[in-house]
Amino acid sequence: MLDEVRYVPGAADARIQQPFDNPNMTVNVDRTRASEIGLTQANVAQSILVSLSGSFQTTPNFYLDPKSGVTYNVAVQAPQYRLDSLAGLQSLPITGASQTSGAPGATTGVAATGVPGVPPTIDVLGNVATIVPGTELGTVSHYNVQPVLDIYTNVDGTDLGTVTRAMDAIIKKHQDHGDLPRGSHFILRGQSDTMRKSYIGLLGGLAFSILLVYLLIVVNFQSWLDPFLIIAALPAALAGIAWFLFITHTRLSVPALTGAIMCMGVATSNSILVVTFAREQLESLVGDARRAALNAGFVRLRPVIMTALAMIIGMVPMSLGLGDGGEQNAPLGRAVIGGLLLATFATLFFVPASFSVVHGWLESRRKPALGANRSGTIDEFDQLSE
Repeated sequence: MLDEVRYVPGAADARIQQPFDNPNMTVNVDRTRASEIGLTQANVAQSILVSLSGSFQTTPNFYLDPKSGVTYNVAVQAPQYRLDSLAGLQSLPITGASQTSGAPGATTGVAATGVPGVPPTIDVLGNVATIVPGTELGTVSHYNVQPVLDIYTNVDGTDLGTVTRAMDAIIKKHQDHGDLPRGSHFILRGQSDTMRKSYIGLLGGLAFSILLVYLLIVVNFQSWLDPFLIIAALPAALAGIAWFLFITHTRLSVPALTGAIMCMGVATSNSILVVTFAREQLESLVGDARRAALNAGFVRLRPVIMTALAMIIGMVPMSLGLGDGGEQNAPLGRAVIGGLLLATFATLFFVPASFSVVHGWLESRRKPALGANRSGTIDEFDQLSE
């Protein structure tokens, strides 16, 4: 997998974080030969542990100084200068177990076979085992308690999403072929995992913000139709964001999605100005939806353009990405500028046109109903007067 990752365009400095470069020595005990002289594999392991690490891990001893009353740890360990070579390690003494038996106060040696009166068996490591040099993991890492092998790589010359898709393809190929042993699996972590979680959260936040704004406008306008006309400019804002990011060769990123959420608020407030004035004009013009929409677009032209231009001009320095680290926040400014450009156009032209069509159709249906109600009221009044 490391060789495949190195050939991914945009992947740089690929390496394994836990290389097999730590030298070790494996002691293979010949159990048959050891049992012939009364030793077990546990005796060999115990002797090696005491000689190399000291006796404090197995049989801790303490010395109490009678003068000062301070307790000192006493550990037995083989001299390091005697174990500075493979030959010195092979000459390491191996002893069997010793127990105490017989009358109180009497100590009798018992060999590993458990026969009383026999002194502990002593031999050297080279007679009962072979030592094989090898390598092991120099660094041991865990993820969710399980040991892992990490392939680290940086991204250079391209975006993180492109490299992530290439990594997903490599992982899928090895999973389909069944290259991993039983109980093992692949996990893609690092900035790729953070990016995906951020995208899911921000896209969900964008959708939730649009829904929340719609519901708040419904409560304010006491209508389900006019709030729908207000948010009709938001698809144009999303199209403007995608268009402006494309022409500026800017990748979709977390700052760009943050700027999209900011753009939704400004575009919605401009649409509210137009639709609110159009509703007021519709009441004063006695149902002339077309003229009400034209008046709203004409009167609210200056406030909408001033609001949008103030936001756009304020985002221009950020969108240029000047200064140290300015390129990190540049996608936010570019997303706001592109979204407001098309959102303003949709607010001044598409929203009034939609208002004229929808309310003109509603007024055309409302007038015959009003006429019928008025004629019925007059007939009833005439009957009552007679």
